[in-house]
Amino acid sequence: MRTALVLLLLLAVASIPGSIFPQRSQSPLQVNEYYGTNPSLAKWLDALSLFNVYSSAWFSAIYILLFISLIGCVLPRTWEHFKMARALPPMTPKNLERLEEFIEFRTGLSQTQTLDKAVAELKRRRYRIRKLSDSVGAEKGFIRESGNLLFHLSLILLLVGVAFGSLGGMRADVIVSEGETFTNVATSYDSLNTGSLFSIDDLPPFSIKVEKFTAQYDIVTSAPLDYTLNAKVIDYPGATPRDEIVKVNAPLTFGDTRVYLQANGYSPIVTVRNKEGAVVLRGAIPFLPQDGNLTSIGAIKVPDMQPQIGFVAKFLPTAERTKEAGGFSSYPEPLKPLLDLAAWSGDLGLDSGIPQSVYRINTEKLTQIGLAALKPGDRWELPGGVGSITFDGLAPWVNLQVVRDPGKAYSLAGAVLILIGLLVSLFGRRHRIWVRVSENGGDTIAHIAGLTRSPGLDNEIKTLAATLRSEVGNEGHVQPTEGSE
Repeated sequence: MRTALVLLLLLAVASIPGSIFPQRSQSPLQVNEYYGTNPSLAKWLDALSLFNVYSSAWFSAIYILLFISLIGCVLPRTWEHFKMARALPPMTPKNLERLEEFIEFRTGLSQTQTLDKAVAELKRRRYRIRKLSDSVGAEKGFIRESGNLLFHLSLILLLVGVAFGSLGGMRADVIVSEGETFTNVATSYDSLNTGSLFSIDDLPPFSIKVEKFTAQYDIVTSAPLDYTLNAKVIDYPGATPRDEIVKVNAPLTFGDTRVYLQANGYSPIVTVRNKEGAVVLRGAIPFLPQDGNLTSIGAIKVPDMQPQIGFVAKFLPTAERTKEAGGFSSYPEPLKPLLDLAAWSGDLGLDSGIPQSVYRINTEKLTQIGLAALKPGDRWELPGGVGSITFDGLAPWVNLQVVRDPGKAYSLAGAVLILIGLLVSLFGRRHRIWVRVSENGGDTIAHIAGLTRSPGLDNEIKTLAATLRSEVGNEGHVQPTEGSE
């Protein structure tokens, strides 16, 4: 048990980085942003698996050792508890007066009658009985230890559920702009994390078209009030499309796979033309929100122009500008949209084989050729006659998180049983009571003592003594002895 407690403490400490650093399984966009702002540090953190804490080798090692330790601790205890529950209560101690609760009194009943009456009363209170010639041993409260063992066995079940979900599950994210369709295949995801037992063939063949996304915000605080996604869903190829409404806490369900509405932002729609006027890029470019008012940054990369052109961009849904803060958005809804652009010329490095953030451009080897701020419908002729860019409008985007967790049912059952076991172990009371009856000079003397680690034993003994004394009226009395009531 000591080993299990130490490992449990280590597991709690090992979980701390998961709450400090963004995790790929939950916030891949924030991980990409971390790479953009702290590239050198991010490489070291990634090497230590601090962006994937809960699936890292070192976290799994602690987890597995805790699992083994719990099994080695709980299973022998469970077997011993099973044998003790079937055994008779312990023999009556020789010196009852040394126990924590002790009462001695005379009774007008015979020795046999007193013992029979004690047995009947203790059985009525659901004690297990061991009756000897001059004494009775009684015990109850095994449910307390049963609850304790249920707690630990359920913890093992919970760990099994988490392990099963991690090995056989998957978690993926994809950004879909309004009007676009997402098909559930591996190549459609922006990020995909699967367990070692998960097969790509396990992906259910559904598709989701983002018809309309509506966000409501508090006009004073800009805090979000409600998000609603209207989607058209096809469960499998050839199925009839059906309309669905997705909320933050109301995901779509496809078997044991769920699709959650995770985040939202804006995708400026742009058209880029080369110097001949031919379209080389057209579409919605997702931008990454930086604050609650959805001030967003992004990068528009045009590798098909000669020379290559890249735009470092900032999108402001409700544009405001001050000398101190520069451009920013004062409200999340697009009341006064503005697209700030900085055009750069040169080799974008897309063919270097080095991964790049889709939201940033490395401008170290590029040359800035101009700055502009565009409203919807504005067109910017790039300096030098190299081409133009038009801000056609914008489309909201949503981040859909697709999760498959086959161990969720086991984890839920384990969590419920853990609570039950904890309540039983907290409120169950383990009591042992012994009654010895002796005859001395024609008097029948009853000795009652008990042993417990739970409160309430003194009341149990007082009630039993009152029952045995009730036959003698005022003749029975308590002899004051050490430890007596």
